[in-house]
Amino acid sequence: MTSLEQKILALVSQIPKGKITTYQIIAHKIGNKNLARAVGNALNKNPQLITIPCHRVVRNDQKVGNYAKGLAKKIKLLQNEGILINGEKIANFYSCLYHFN
Repeated sequence: MTSLEQKILALVSQIPKGKITTYQIIAHKIGNKNLARAVGNALNKNPQLITIPCHRVVRNDQKVGNYAKGLAKKIKLLQNEGILINGEKIANFYSCLYHFN
């Protein structure tokens, strides 16, 4: 993995259970809000899906987004953490949104 990908995964490791963040927020945190796609690519390479909880990273439009193990698995993981899902959208998006310090 590249140093950028490692940095992204390190950030994702900080997202607490029951919280979500977006690809764009992570891209902004690493210094370039236009790197949201690079964030997604790094998460797709995640070797430790539960230890590094990439299921907690969602789209900026409140949709759940992709997951290496499939959409149904991501939805189930999020619901198990108290995230409310309506269709493919996060119903309690803003109350669960995590911003890095």
